[in-house]
Amino acid sequence: MSDVSKNIKILRKRNGWSQRQAAEQLEISVPAFSKIETGTTDLNISRLNQIARLFKVTPMQLLATEEDPQVLHALNVGQLKKQIEKKEAEIIRLQDEIIQLFERIRTKKNGG
Repeated sequence: MSDVSKNIKILRKRNGWSQRQAAEQLEISVPAFSKIETGTTDLNISRLNQIARLFKVTPMQLLATEEDPQVLHALNVGQLKKQIEKKEAEIIRLQDEIIQLFERIRTKKNGG
């Protein structure tokens, strides 16, 4: 398995996607995606760019090797940013719930 294939698999798993889900987003068959992820199929530049966009990384980050910690670090930073965005959305949702609960309590106290 090539470094590119490993990186794609890592990114797919970090996103919590099955091979089917990733393949659907790339508009390719599951067997075609599986071949990409196992390194059976070589990627052309167009497909590499498409996969990079899907995972919100640069093509260079997909090409990173284990010996290139700076590029691998960038992969991790990108994933951490996505996790932070999800947590921020969750915080906003919880804040909305708190406001709604506060409004219900205030309404009940005022005899409503």
